[in-house]
This record gives sequence, C-alpha cells and structure tokens, in this order.
Amino acid sequence: MSQDGDPAAHPPAGRVRGGPASRTLRTMRASLEAHLGSRQVGKVVYGSIIGLALVVALSSHPPTSAVMGVWLVGTAIAVGLAEVYAEYVGTETRTRQPVTRRELGHMAEDAVAVGFGVAFPAVFFFLAALHVLDPDTAFTVAKWTGLGLIGFYGFWAARFAGAPPHRALLKGVLVALIGAGLILLKSFVH
Repeated sequence: MSQDGDPAAHPPAGRVRGGPASRTLRTMRASLEAHLGSRQVGKVVYGSIIGLALVVALSSHPPTSAVMGVWLVGTAIAVGLAEVYAEYVGTETRTRQPVTRRELGHMAEDAVAVGFGVAFPAVFFFLAALHVLDPDTAFTVAKWTGLGLIGFYGFWAARFAGAPPHRALLKGVLVALIGAGLILLKSFVH
C-alpha cells in the first residue's frame, strides 16, 4: 500500500498497469471485438466455407503446394469480384439508382472479407512450397483451421446473441460439424 493508502498505486511485481504488453492486448481485444461486431463476419465465414470446399475437393488429387496456394488466392479474387458485381447489380436493380461511391466502398469491404476467408488456407500451402510444412500437413492444417474458424465465429455469434458459454460452445461445435460433414461427404464420394 502506498503512503496515501491507495493499493492500486503500486501494482504487484510483474504487472505494470498500462505497459506496452497491456496496451497491445487491449488493442488486440478491441480490434477483435470490433471485427466480431462488423458486417464482415458473415462474409469471412462464407469465404471460409468456399476455401474449405476447394481444399477438400482437391485433397484427393492434390496439385503442388504452390499451385494450391495460387488457386486459393485466385479463387479469393474471383469470388471477391463476383461479390462486388452481384451486389452492384443487385443494388441498382433494387433501388433503381446508381451505386454511390460509399455503397461501392462497403461492397469492396465485403469482398475483401470474403476473399480473406477463401484465401486464408493459402498460407499453409505457401509454407509447404517453401518446405516449412509437408504438403499433406498443409492440407490437414488447412482443413482443421477452416473448421476452427467457422466454429469460432459460430461460438461468438451465439455469445453476442446472449447465449451462455456452454450453449455458445455447442453452437460453435455444431456449426463446425457442418464443415466436417463436407469433409466426410468428400471422403465417401472419393
């Protein structure tokens, strides 16, 4: 306790209030919370499902790791552009007005979020192309991180909607099982 009787004036050893690590954690948490409350969450999930489907579809007859990474990035660009085009046309036909610059900016933000979801697994294939990961490991990690990302968003959607932690966890697992069903379906078909 300090001389003025304030125990908070001297934090415990090893814990410095407002230090760089504390500020970094607060910034990361604020960024995550802002993202989870944004319009882009659904778009990232949508893109993740597309990326997972591509990874699963190509895992039985895989191309080289570099080609797989390029295909994921190329697919991300194509899907992102298709997202903008579809929203652009849909907005003009619905509103009977030209799309404004602001609306186009929102469409581009959504397209980037979809593209991120699709392209995310490319990281693992580029690491395999650099011989940091085994190509089979890249496919395995890409599948599991895709499922994990989908489950993560399902969990937080439930929590933000007011579900208690155990129900939110159940929802996250159930949503991830949908992705797992895609992987199982592919294994039965092949």
